[in-house]
Amino acid sequence: MRLTVQSDYALRLLMYVGAHADRLCTIAEVAQTHGISAAHLMKVTHRLGQLGYLETVRGRGGGMRLARPPERIGLGDVLRDLEPDFHLVECHATGSTCVLTGHCRLTGILDAALQRFLQHLDHYTLADLLPAGTPSLFPPFPIKAAS
Repeated sequence: MRLTVQSDYALRLLMYVGAHADRLCTIAEVAQTHGISAAHLMKVTHRLGQLGYLETVRGRGGGMRLARPPERIGLGDVLRDLEPDFHLVECHATGSTCVLTGHCRLTGILDAALQRFLQHLDHYTLADLLPAGTPSLFPPFPIKAAS
């Protein structure tokens, strides 16, 4: 199983914003810190805002912050909200053409493994990923003074 890039970026973004809860964070600084595409990160930010994980502030001096406390952002919930599916093998998808569908024990085993994976993540929140003080998970990003 492999998570999508969107889920990977979303978790990194939430961790960064959560580690800098004292201010608004920008897409540019998160992109630069992680070395990822700002354009792709913009899409992820928009989606996390729609889902209620981030609050975004538009305009000059804008940015983003967590929309709820990190203790209320479950890792399992984030992945369930972002992943398009959890089809580990073809037979999990609608319209499977596998000749073993309905007669194979592997499907049940993989279903149980997936459920345990998600249940394990349900024991953790964003707060569990954040540093318990200093030093921060991410180095301070130099904020440019307004000209």
